[in-house]
Amino acid sequence: MTTPTVAEAAEVAERVLTEVGKAVVGKQEALRLVLCAVLAKGHVLLEDFPGLGKTLAARSFAQALGLDFARAQFTPDLLPSDLTGSFLYDQRTSSFEFRRGPLFTGLLLADEINRTPPKTQSALLEAMQERQVTVEGETFALPEPFHVLATANPIEYEGTYPLPEAQLDRFLLRVSFGYPSASEEYDVIARRVARQQEEVQLSAVTDPAGLRAAQAAVETVRVDESVGRYCVALAAATREHRDTLTGASPRGSLGLVLTARAFALLRGRDYVIPEDVKAVARPVLAHRVTVRPELWMTQTTGRTIVDAVLAQVPTPSTLERR
Repeated sequence: MTTPTVAEAAEVAERVLTEVGKAVVGKQEALRLVLCAVLAKGHVLLEDFPGLGKTLAARSFAQALGLDFARAQFTPDLLPSDLTGSFLYDQRTSSFEFRRGPLFTGLLLADEINRTPPKTQSALLEAMQERQVTVEGETFALPEPFHVLATANPIEYEGTYPLPEAQLDRFLLRVSFGYPSASEEYDVIARRVARQQEEVQLSAVTDPAGLRAAQAAVETVRVDESVGRYCVALAAATREHRDTLTGASPRGSLGLVLTARAFALLRGRDYVIPEDVKAVARPVLAHRVTVRPELWMTQTTGRTIVDAVLAQVPTPSTLERR
């Protein structure tokens, strides 16, 4: 496989965003962050109110990227084997055959992930980190590429199981779409009336091989030592903030670098500048920060702590290309 140049990969990425934009109105910044996570080989938690296009965005990315798509509706009675698959007895051959679950796909939509018990949530841990599943002592590799886009509704708490910190840490980004503007909301209505059907059919811009090539191009984006140390300083500052119970782990600083490289590629650059890091710091770090319990009833959140850290940590000077 020939690795494309940064400019070539950026052109493909922009066409993917344009195609997804045909289905998801507005929200270009949030969609760009989701694509950054995919290019950085990570997973995304879409946490927002119902009806804001989270499921539509996941399906649209799968279509535009040419990936196999599977949707798992997380419910309180969902079992780990419902995700991973299980061995079933085949009477014709008198043997057990492994029946693959929805995890064996290119892009998995884990819908309402906080509605299933921790035992089933943990079934995703090995898949998201190791990209494999183990069933009855036998290990099965997941297809490459493999990405999880999970959704969660933050307003309903009855019958839900909050994600533990260990699993939140597995998500490279946590992204919120937010409510659309009045003009964007009318655009949603106008498009639906014009197409005369519910489903939006998108064209595949690339395929799994093309996505892997774009991910390889991200690996060629350079990170200066000053920028790398800036990422480390930001993650360390979240641990030392007075309102923090636990801050971002080293996986957080690594996530900053990986996502910033993908963000730089989308901007057509083969090097990272501090502004790239700042652009992705909130979705990368905020969900990795735990606020002190006595502050839970205040306006203090992981996002406000990250904002304070961004204002506190000195920014390295931008390097000019010679």
